[in-house]
Order: sequence, then C-alpha cells, then structure tokens
Amino acid sequence: MKQQPPPLAPFLRSNTQGEILALLLLAPDVDRGLADVARAVAAPAAVVHKEVSRLVVAGVLVDSRQGRSRLVRANREYRLLRPLTELIAGTYGPVPVVTDALRGMPGIEVAYIYGSWAARYDGETGAQPRDLDVLVIGTAARADLNEAAAAAEERLRMPVNITKVSREAWDSSDDAFLRTVRSRPLVRLDLGAEVTA
Repeated sequence: MKQQPPPLAPFLRSNTQGEILALLLLAPDVDRGLADVARAVAAPAAVVHKEVSRLVVAGVLVDSRQGRSRLVRANREYRLLRPLTELIAGTYGPVPVVTDALRGMPGIEVAYIYGSWAARYDGETGAQPRDLDVLVIGTAARADLNEAAAAAEERLRMPVNITKVSREAWDSSDDAFLRTVRSRPLVRLDLGAEVTA
C-alpha cells in the first residue's frame, strides 16, 4: 500500500525524509554517520540508508568514508541548496532548530512542540502552520526562553511562542488549556539528559 505524503510537506515522500533533510541541511558543515542520523530521526537504519542514498545520487548530499563509517552532509555545491534549505526549515526545521535553542538550558525538565505544527506532523491535514507553539515544563528563566525563541524565529522565519509551566501545573488536571494541549498531538524534543533546576 502506497504511503500518503505527509501533510506538513506534501512534496516529500515521508516524515523521515523531511527529518533527514532538516538534520543535514540545517547544519550543512556537520558530517554525520548513518547510525547517528538514524538515532536522531528515530528511524530504522535500512530506511535511513535508502533515503540518504537517494539524496546522494540526486546531489543534495555528499558522502565520504571514515574507516568503516559512511558520513553524510549537505552538498554545498547543490544548485538548489538554498531554496531547499528554506523549504525544509519552514516545514521540518522546528524540531532540530528548537532543540538546539533549548539544549543545555537550566531548569527544563521536558519540552514539546504542540498546536498546528504538531498536528500536521502527526498526519492531520490542514493549512501550513504560521507559527510554532512550544511548551516547556520546568523552571527555566523567562529571559532565557525569550532568547531561545528569538534565535529559533530567526532560523525558521516564523514566530515561535514558548509557554512555560511548572511540573505541578502539567501534572494537574485543573487547567483547561493544559488538558487541551495533552489531548492533542505533541512532539517531544530530545534535549539529551533532562535538566532540572
């Protein structure tokens, strides 16, 4: 059975393809091993190998060998690299960009993308999201979160709204807004080791 194109970017074959492109195009000078790519996008190694091979053949990526490892990165000579990177940043860029902006920030227990972007990523059809909603659970300083949002906005070229809530509020069922957020699609950001204040 043929897979439907992802609502987030119907011009792509799959979310995995979009995630691979975002990981590699938004950090064009970083060489990554295929195992690292598979881990970062949470996809089977065979799927990543097939997608990466297609992108290398098309000239979007370049590969090299380091010992027995195959490394890949964006092909700086690819004629359409700039417009493709802009498309990918606006569709699949939120996960790696917001993750980079929040990683290592003190006081974050967990962070999620929610709202229309998470819904499209989850497969719900609808209009392209015009902004990005991020929920941070913990005690991170508001000034640090505002700085992270501004950095992400600059890279994504879309408004990034970060809402901070305490662990107690998140765990409680008293808040109607948080009940709604929990009932809808959430994309958890992998910030590495969870940091607590």
